[in-house]
Amino acid sequence: MSIRIKELISGVEYRVIQGTTETVVMEIVYDSRKTKSGSMFVCIKGYQADGHDYIEEAARRGAVAIVVQQSYDWKKDRLPEQITVISVPDTRIALAKIAAAFYRYPAKEMQIIGVTGTKGKTTTTYMIREGLRQTGHKTGLIGTIEVNADGAEIGRVQAETHTTPESLELQRYLRVMADAGCDSVVMEVSSQALKMHRVDGIHFKAAVFTNLGEDHIGPGEHADMQEYLECKRKLFLQTEFAAGNQNDVLLEEVWAQTICRKVRYMVRAGEGDDQNTQTADYVAEQIEHINLQEELGITCNVSGNVSGRLTLSMPGQYNISNGLAAMAVLKEMGVPDAVIFETLREVQVPGRMEQIKLPILTGYRILVDYAHNAMSLKNSLKTLRNYQPKRIVVIFGCGGNRSKSRRMAMGETAGRYADQVIVTTDNPRYEDPEAIMKEIEIGLLKTNVYYTMIADRKEAVYYAIEHAQSGDMILIAGKGHENYQEIRGIRYPMDDKELVRECMQMLL
Repeated sequence: MSIRIKELISGVEYRVIQGTTETVVMEIVYDSRKTKSGSMFVCIKGYQADGHDYIEEAARRGAVAIVVQQSYDWKKDRLPEQITVISVPDTRIALAKIAAAFYRYPAKEMQIIGVTGTKGKTTTTYMIREGLRQTGHKTGLIGTIEVNADGAEIGRVQAETHTTPESLELQRYLRVMADAGCDSVVMEVSSQALKMHRVDGIHFKAAVFTNLGEDHIGPGEHADMQEYLECKRKLFLQTEFAAGNQNDVLLEEVWAQTICRKVRYMVRAGEGDDQNTQTADYVAEQIEHINLQEELGITCNVSGNVSGRLTLSMPGQYNISNGLAAMAVLKEMGVPDAVIFETLREVQVPGRMEQIKLPILTGYRILVDYAHNAMSLKNSLKTLRNYQPKRIVVIFGCGGNRSKSRRMAMGETAGRYADQVIVTTDNPRYEDPEAIMKEIEIGLLKTNVYYTMIADRKEAVYYAIEHAQSGDMILIAGKGHENYQEIRGIRYPMDDKELVRECMQMLL
């Protein structure tokens, strides 16, 4: 693919420092290591590195154009005069617009649906995607688990750093989906994506707000709760229609000063919810838990814009909330009520409170969940408690190169909501696994829970199964769908579900 610079930057505020906008560009990059002859290198600043420090490397590798921040002192880089240098107010905003132009504005060819919130994004996107597919829509999916063009996987997002791809990859994925015949795309939209302008210029047909919790505040994320909230709001300035969780006290603040059409959904869990129920468009109540040997689920009555009995083949009241969000969007997209209920009954999400089918009847259950912070772990453990297990045994660790306070919080949460805790290794990255476990232990010591520390994750799973009792629920938390363990920059194959199967075979 080739395109002149002036076509790429037609929607960008810019100044030409040197060269000409008639130069032909063959590809766009923001990683100097990927620069080739004919590339345009856009210098973006991240938390770990600044692209402006690699301009000379990009030039040596064959870049024909460089896009820099206007505050950058470009004179210190002695670039050949044939290289075009473009100065812009914000290179991230420019990258989003340049990427859209380079891939011929694929989002304009499809209906884009975005889901944002601290929790529930992945499950809600899967629910919406399946509902649309059931009514004949070829639907793409972009999120934590996979990037999928109506059933064909075309990529993966690096979930430990990104929930939503950088704008360049995002636009490339959208082009692949459009060319594959997709008419709709459902995507997770993180607050970081909104802050970093990854979805700038994309018009959303519909958007969902699931909830907002103090989970992404700190170095490398958001400065405070107000910034976090304001980033979430940006999505609702780019959409026609919005569905929001009325159980969240921050909903109206997130929606402040937005003019999109709105509907509200809520789970009515008590008498104090009566007043909110009157203003909600989708209401769930009369909740019952489904506890069968092969299935943990939940069911409830739904009233409002859609009426009927909603049943989900996954546990958790929060999944009812996710189901209502999906229901509101699917209703807006013209999906018949009967199809909505049928679809939600069947949806399963990899690594999200996923019950593992065991080779024999054991009397205990093993579940895998992505819960990797205190808020999500608390939700998962409280959910299991509703099914009245004899004991809840949780196995988890914490990722390296992350906040130490989160580790203590996860330890304390596990200690307060589980009956037994097995601390192990997650993705230690460049940290000492034993040191991470010790920080988790600080939180555990604030509780009276019985705990064991086993660094090897497979050994931890084996220990839990070997000591399991009839009626137990064993939750392996933190990795969910992930099929690797990252140690010192290397990803080694590891899948919690596979670990369970291997351990069961060893014990049989």
